[in-house]
Amino acid sequence: MKWHNLSTEEALGKLNSSRSGLSEGEAQERLQRYGPNELKEKGKSPAILVFLRQFASPLIYILLAAALVELVVMRKPTDAGVILAVVFINSIIGFVQESRAERAMEALKRLTVPHAKVLRAGSTVKIEANHLVPGDIILLEAGDKIPADARLIEAANLSVDESILTGESVPVEKYTNAIDGEAIVADMGNMVHTGCAVVNGRGVAVVTTTGMNTEIGKITAQVQDVKPPPTPLQRNVSRLGRYIGILVLGILAILIVIGLAKGYSFDDMFALSVAAAVSAIPEGLPVMVTVVLALGMRRMARRNALIRKLTAVETMGAVTVICSDKTGTLTESEMTLRQIYLSKRTIELTGVGYRPEGEFLENGNKIDVQKDENLLLALKISALCNDSTLKSEGDKYELLGDPTEGALLTAALKAGFEHETLQKENPRLAEMPFSSEKRYMATLHPCKDTMAVAYIKGSVDRVLAMSRKILENGAAQELTPEKREQIEKINIDMASKALRVMALAYADCSGAPEKLSHEHLDGSLTLVGLVGMIDPPRAEAKKAVADCKRAGIKVVMITGDQKATAVAIAEELGLPPGDALTGLELAELSDDELKSRIEKISVFARVEPLHKLRIVDALKSKGYTVAMTGDGVNDGPALRSADIGVAMGIKGTDVAREASDIVLTDDNFASIVAAVEEGRVIFSNIRRSVFYLLSTSVGELFTWLAAIVAGIPLPVVAVQILWINLVTDGVCTIPLGLEPKHRNVLEEPPRRPKAGIVYNGMLWRIAFIALMMAMGTFFIFRWELPRVGLDEARTIAFSMLVAFQWFNALNARSDQQSLFKLGIFGNRFLLGGILLAIALQAVVIYAPPFQTLFHTVPLGLNDWGIVILMAVGVLVIEELRKLVAPRIFTRGK
Repeated sequence: MKWHNLSTEEALGKLNSSRSGLSEGEAQERLQRYGPNELKEKGKSPAILVFLRQFASPLIYILLAAALVELVVMRKPTDAGVILAVVFINSIIGFVQESRAERAMEALKRLTVPHAKVLRAGSTVKIEANHLVPGDIILLEAGDKIPADARLIEAANLSVDESILTGESVPVEKYTNAIDGEAIVADMGNMVHTGCAVVNGRGVAVVTTTGMNTEIGKITAQVQDVKPPPTPLQRNVSRLGRYIGILVLGILAILIVIGLAKGYSFDDMFALSVAAAVSAIPEGLPVMVTVVLALGMRRMARRNALIRKLTAVETMGAVTVICSDKTGTLTESEMTLRQIYLSKRTIELTGVGYRPEGEFLENGNKIDVQKDENLLLALKISALCNDSTLKSEGDKYELLGDPTEGALLTAALKAGFEHETLQKENPRLAEMPFSSEKRYMATLHPCKDTMAVAYIKGSVDRVLAMSRKILENGAAQELTPEKREQIEKINIDMASKALRVMALAYADCSGAPEKLSHEHLDGSLTLVGLVGMIDPPRAEAKKAVADCKRAGIKVVMITGDQKATAVAIAEELGLPPGDALTGLELAELSDDELKSRIEKISVFARVEPLHKLRIVDALKSKGYTVAMTGDGVNDGPALRSADIGVAMGIKGTDVAREASDIVLTDDNFASIVAAVEEGRVIFSNIRRSVFYLLSTSVGELFTWLAAIVAGIPLPVVAVQILWINLVTDGVCTIPLGLEPKHRNVLEEPPRRPKAGIVYNGMLWRIAFIALMMAMGTFFIFRWELPRVGLDEARTIAFSMLVAFQWFNALNARSDQQSLFKLGIFGNRFLLGGILLAIALQAVVIYAPPFQTLFHTVPLGLNDWGIVILMAVGVLVIEELRKLVAPRIFTRGK
């Protein structure tokens, strides 16, 4: 039902209601029919299912199979226990993270109003808001939150803040007249919607929809239906897991075939295959990714970006488009008076928002306001013809009232006026509140003797039509047609700069009438000047947009404001030139038409929540990695649908924060750029760590493959492999995730969406390093085996593989730059990790309990000399390679 098309009586008739409200019995019957006025919560997965989902990975399947074989077939409960411990630690980490994610519904519920004032059988009663039903008559006044979607039947100076639904920065004045044709939520002036706040005036409305049928209810359904897409990192890790799983199974088949051909028994080869599986799988990979992201989360938090979902840390570095809400994100969300026109003079004001600090400038020069009578009068009118107040708490200022009036009042305070003093010296005798029909507000104040003066503010065309004179050089002069035309041109010029323009005027009254009327004022006004206000762009947002340009990131503005305002703000911010589209124009486009135009559009104006979803989906269909920023209820579904949602922490609604991946604690668009920079650094660090882990696993596999082909005992056993993969690699992997950035990453374009963690160049580098480690370990083991026996030879080979990891950790810091160029002490955490790994290896070799568990024997200095001399070769050869061919392993990066 298009309630906005109906008259008040038609709406009441359709709902079988009346101006005196429903009877108690009818209300109860409707409550049974329509259900409670509340948002329904979608069923959640039981905790046990969330936990079991953590095991749904090819790598986990292989490890569980290996543990089962170790326990049942090989009769090695210790080795099986170690493998199972690794699996369960990873699963618990994943379970904890996933269990914290889905809280958007609770936030939406908190937006609903707990109580409402209604008329029941002609009597005013206060009821719980969830008992409201269609047809109820609700009473509204300033400060109330709307309890249900409703059609207004009475409105007295009623204005409503609908920014959480529409993004509109200025409260919307409401009326009761029917609206013809289609209308978006932002243009439904005769409707009020759940969760919005009454700013001024009072109203009476008949409830049209409740619960999930309200506008917020529809958004709730969208939030529930939209499934967050897998992040680039999740896709990469999932793909990497599949590849490793396939590789492991393939290698196992090859090992069994080679072993059987060499005369090994099937039982021996089965045992070897289990050990090889454990060797090939980088058990530390899931933990490494989680810990590196968690550490990155802490770094981002220090830069005012609070991470709600770990994978968002890396995803931010892959962003190619940022869809940003204008109000409160790119702008201050505080109306500011920028310009005053006074009879051939234009005065600029500095300062932003409601803080009464700033200067008055004419032609760039500061002026003394106290010596400028015309300007003082304009500011006096601004303060007295005003129903709003500014409340200060320390260095913070809060507006109580309309943002436009807040801008006018702040300007007066900047000039040194004291609002309370001004009101006491000029008490209000009478008033005419602002209405959409009159389009002006007037207040009456005492003047000399028995005289009085009326101060007026309103739309330029209305006030200009009522004016007969204009104030020039302190005297009222005739407002000639030429002067009217000049004022109209000034109005157009100011409006073209996205300023909201109002006119100020006064009228002398021969006496002090008890009541002001239009007849008193029409044709008797003296025009004082024009004032232009704007919700100004954040200064830091301009720099952030410029940084995004340099980083190859497209910024798209999405707003509920008018098209002209949005375009002017976009130009001031320095957004790249492009088309501007309104919500109605967008609605007329098919999905295919939108996809064909989406890359040319930089501004979307007068949009609704569903429009934002279509915009995000269209960009994603073109292969972009999309970040959506916002702070209102209207942003919730798009925040969920985007690859990464960024909400404002201070001015943002609970819905936006809970639906997001990242919350900016300072509401600063510039913090997004910092998050992009950190995200890019973190992804590079994950690549370093993955290279380090995989080169270890592949090196172990090559070592075993060489031993099987040569027909000799295995150089290392499964439990030793687990030690290398979990402990030795573990203490070096995390410090690699803390590697500081090597250059200005914002000077580089975003990586290709299809560029994974592992790329072709890295695979060749892994094979190159792994081959060196395997060859060194195999030849030393084969040389030592007949000299010292199997246990000591295995201990030497075990220590050799471990030592290779110490030096390979230094290699992993960069695939192109020399260690000496980066600085040996550039990553002190890594040096500390290597020293810890050395100490732990000594414990395994020399502590009797660990000798039994890991099948080791003590080594002498000569043995360690051989180990270190061979292992340092992997660092020396890589340094020479970086010097001669630094880019040989960068293909596909």
